[in-house]
Amino acid sequence: MLIVFLGVIALFVLLGVVFSKGKGAFLIAGYNTASKVKKEEYDEKALCRYMGKLMFALAGCWVPVAVGAMLDWMWLLWLGLGLYVVVILGGVIYANTGGRFLKEK
Repeated sequence: MLIVFLGVIALFVLLGVVFSKGKGAFLIAGYNTASKVKKEEYDEKALCRYMGKLMFALAGCWVPVAVGAMLDWMWLLWLGLGLYVVVILGGVIYANTGGRFLKEK
């Protein structure tokens, strides 16, 4: 089970690196299905960099999950999963409010 958790952490770190370089926008749900005209309204590099930070935060949330599984501490596992949910909800709300990633006109 620990290998699965470490694999998830590695995947989030890898995605974080890709997004931090301003690449991988095709992996962002919603953005990848938008029309070309709609995509041109957004700053793709800024959106990708933000998603990179979000992926690193999600990787960090999985560390207590992995440690909790390794030490059989259920409270730590649940703490990590709770943090994971909070980071996702906060990240999605932040990204979708305030027009943060719209290009300046």
